[in-house]
Amino acid sequence: MTTNLRLPGRPEEITLPALLTRNAAEHGDLPALSWRAGRDCADWATLTWSEVRHKVAVLASGYAALGVERGEHVLMMMGNRPEHWLSDLALVHLGAVPVTVYGTSAPEQIAHIARHSRARVAVVEGARELLRWEPLLADATVPLERLVVAEAADAGGHSTYASLHASGARLHRADAFEKAWQETRPEDPLTVVYTSGTTGDPKGVRLTHRNLMLQAIRLDRHVDLPEHAEHLCYLPFAHIAERVLGIYLPLLRAAHVRLCADPTAVAGAVRELHPVQFFGVPRVWEKLAASVRAVLAQLPEDRRTAIEAANDLARARAGHLEGGEEAPAALEASYAAAKEQVLDPLLRLAGLDRLVWTASATAPMPIDVVRFWAGWGITIMDAWGLTETAGVCTVNSPAGFRLGSVGRPIEGLELRLAEDGEILTRGATVFGGYLRPDGTVESASDDEGWFPTGDVGRLDEDGFLWLTDRKKELIITSNGKNVSPALVENTVKEHPLIGQALVHGDGRSYLVALLVLDPELAPVWAAARGIEASSPAELAAHPEIREEIARAVEAANARLNRTEQIKRYRLLTGEWGPDSGELTPSLKLRRRVIRDKYRALIDGLYEEPYEEPDAAP
Repeated sequence: MTTNLRLPGRPEEITLPALLTRNAAEHGDLPALSWRAGRDCADWATLTWSEVRHKVAVLASGYAALGVERGEHVLMMMGNRPEHWLSDLALVHLGAVPVTVYGTSAPEQIAHIARHSRARVAVVEGARELLRWEPLLADATVPLERLVVAEAADAGGHSTYASLHASGARLHRADAFEKAWQETRPEDPLTVVYTSGTTGDPKGVRLTHRNLMLQAIRLDRHVDLPEHAEHLCYLPFAHIAERVLGIYLPLLRAAHVRLCADPTAVAGAVRELHPVQFFGVPRVWEKLAASVRAVLAQLPEDRRTAIEAANDLARARAGHLEGGEEAPAALEASYAAAKEQVLDPLLRLAGLDRLVWTASATAPMPIDVVRFWAGWGITIMDAWGLTETAGVCTVNSPAGFRLGSVGRPIEGLELRLAEDGEILTRGATVFGGYLRPDGTVESASDDEGWFPTGDVGRLDEDGFLWLTDRKKELIITSNGKNVSPALVENTVKEHPLIGQALVHGDGRSYLVALLVLDPELAPVWAAARGIEASSPAELAAHPEIREEIARAVEAANARLNRTEQIKRYRLLTGEWGPDSGELTPSLKLRRRVIRDKYRALIDGLYEEPYEEPDAAP
């Protein structure tokens, strides 16, 4: 357990404002929130916990002056900046419900959320956001009445965050602020998180103080960190993972949040800060691994050989720990020497040398990526959960883990598998239901409280959960065979040239795939072989690259059963991302979007009949 701090009440009765009150009173001088500031954003500005609470009180008065009332939804579209973090807490202290909207959301998604939430006020960052939000003020079907703009230079005729803060400072009354937050009850909504919408319109997941405070307390028991540890906060607050890790857990731990406004700058921040903990969705860990592999590929052979030997020792040690046993003394000694002499100097350059807790969630982690990091002494504690479960349901921890699994259930949460393998869950951290347009809540659980997660998996004899796929994403071939696309995709992505993959075959007799060249490793791989190419398209067209991709697909197929094998594929050059629409903001594949975008290519893979070769004798 990380924190031994006093809890301001019984776990199931704690509210977020009670935690901030405790932090200001008992840990007031400790750093709470830092962000880039100063000339060229080269310096860090910091607020202590007592300063945070004062800012929150002032902002709460400012929002009250705008007419924000208890129970009302307030929308926010800003990056990871102090105005966002502090406004979230201020609204909660008023009894209002902060709702963060992904910055990559399309205008129609924003309109849907604004209409569905019935919000009258939205707080946005600047000119880029105003282009999508201003038209809603004139839309009679949308209740939105007012925009507050963080960047004063872009505000035009709208209210600014600075003016809101100024009015709050002028009107603040301590007694009214204290009375407002003390009226908050554990069953009151703390936030509504709109799912990122891999299919259809986003749904509003209503989560209470009790849901999220219990989530934070129970998750904290699985993590052993120094008191008041720093958290590098770079994922969007519209994602449940960053809400828990970047807001609710730091309030519980009286920890120090470092805001990283630009997610692409996270590697630089890690190099600077040398954090003790780091969370990344699978794609983040894949990208980091690709960067390390690219560097290693350029090292002299004798240096690579020494690193690979150290990697083997680290993986052997991890294998013993995974089995719940201590590594043999000789192995432990060899690993310690290799870590000090070979691994740590390289990890130090990347800022990864102080890590004691690393984790991932949101989608199955490719096992080759997990094994890669295990070779550096970094055990990624994969977890699994949903927005609807207030975060994690299952988690690996140093006290018990299986690489490739997503761990065992957290305290107070039950799991069972339906006949078709779908994972069902119930417990106090499971949400009460989806928000309806009239403000009521529609339960999504059955009469016994079981919530169908939509994920398919299996439980092993030790209680560890292994994910198979999303139920709605399972491919059913024309032969009636069920295929997990994630399994096939992760297998073919084990080759470093392949950065992304999508498998298709629903209602077809065989599988085809779209493969995307890894934009970082492909040029390195090519340069090492004397291949000259000035663009990704030239790389993808080069015969040696194409031959290597063919060998990669063949190697993946050798590990898959016949139904799971990729029969035909197309190699693409442009990386998929949230801005181009192929990925959700949490970096999951938007399968329908990709299939629609590349429909002609996919159909072309099926134009000529495919004849299965004779089975080997």
